[in-house]
Amino acid sequence: MSQGFLVRQVLNAALTANALRPVPGMPASVAAFFAGWLTSELAPQQLGATVVDAAVHVARRGARTPADRVGLALAAASAAGLTANIVASRRAGSEVSAALAEIGVDDPGAGRPLDWRSAARPFQMRRSGVRRVRNLEYAPGGKRFWVDVYHHRDTPPNAPMLLQIHGGGWVVGSKDHQGLPLMVEMAARGWVCAAVNYPLSPRAKWPAHLVAIKRAVGWMRENATRFGGDPGFLTVTGGSAGGHLAAMVALTANDPALQPGFEEVDTAVQACVPFYGAYDFTGESEIKAVRQRIESGLTEMIFGKDATVPDDYLAASPLAKLRADAPPFLVIHGTNDTLIPVAEARVFVERLRAVSANPVAYAELRGAQHAFDIFHSIRSDQVTRGVAAFLEAVRAGTVGAAVRPVSDPAE
Repeated sequence: MSQGFLVRQVLNAALTANALRPVPGMPASVAAFFAGWLTSELAPQQLGATVVDAAVHVARRGARTPADRVGLALAAASAAGLTANIVASRRAGSEVSAALAEIGVDDPGAGRPLDWRSAARPFQMRRSGVRRVRNLEYAPGGKRFWVDVYHHRDTPPNAPMLLQIHGGGWVVGSKDHQGLPLMVEMAARGWVCAAVNYPLSPRAKWPAHLVAIKRAVGWMRENATRFGGDPGFLTVTGGSAGGHLAAMVALTANDPALQPGFEEVDTAVQACVPFYGAYDFTGESEIKAVRQRIESGLTEMIFGKDATVPDDYLAASPLAKLRADAPPFLVIHGTNDTLIPVAEARVFVERLRAVSANPVAYAELRGAQHAFDIFHSIRSDQVTRGVAAFLEAVRAGTVGAAVRPVSDPAE
């Protein structure tokens, strides 16, 4: 019993330490992500389990052996670390509110008490009145060209629209598993939202992913009135690979080279909210982790062995597509992201701000890992509220333009 308790607490302490300070380096990045992501966003649940485990052990066995005492010490250390994680998560609301304030957007939810009930039910995605219409075909080709539409049963006419693009490294992922808290929240507010699939590598080669998303944009506009949406107001969001694709949609509006056979379709969007996206496909940011990603087998899977380097890579890089008429952006990234470095987001924001005539807000979340928004948590629910404030301000035309420089991108 003592040895089992000790083993559990060793594992618990390791997970907590990795959540606070992820294991560095490309080889460990995926493992560090999975362990850190779940621990960070489920820290209250893990803290409760730690306290219960320690209390039950003391009640049954006390602290008679060295293994008992080491296990209890590790439990105490884990509890302290998890508490620190929870405190950092609670700051997410103020971090997003501060980012919005810089572009003149007021966050009406700032300072409100946390909804602990939502965080306590992380995988509960239902909301009263919100309907989900599944597996609609936006283009021929099977399930990779399906979209789910979320809308409220009382959606007003000409409702604003939001398109969600899933992540998964351009090779995995599904509309069914990502962005759901934001989809449901915006639908509950009267927006028409859609989560979209797209063809995946290695079968699909760039730019097939982006071309499909642009087809989905056209489909949304064509079918907007069917669900009560406004075809003239469409915004886009996504995480990781989806964040990259969302940025590319926003920065390549109506590019005929990316709209083969539907060149006349309007693919412009009115705002973009990329979460922990990839923005550099050539290494021009000079960030070590970015260069390692570019040189990895993943990039070859996306572009194929016959891709022209650097021209094809440059064509897929948001950093190479910056434009003065880019729509308003809210860029979101966590400091503990082990899959896509936070420095990459800083470079993108700095350079987009230097070019764009529209505001570019940047929310850097202390302690957040990759994919922190996939389910409800203390952090993700506050960020969702802030994203809603940003999108509704864009809709209302009340977004300003004041910004400040981001942190040093050379980290």
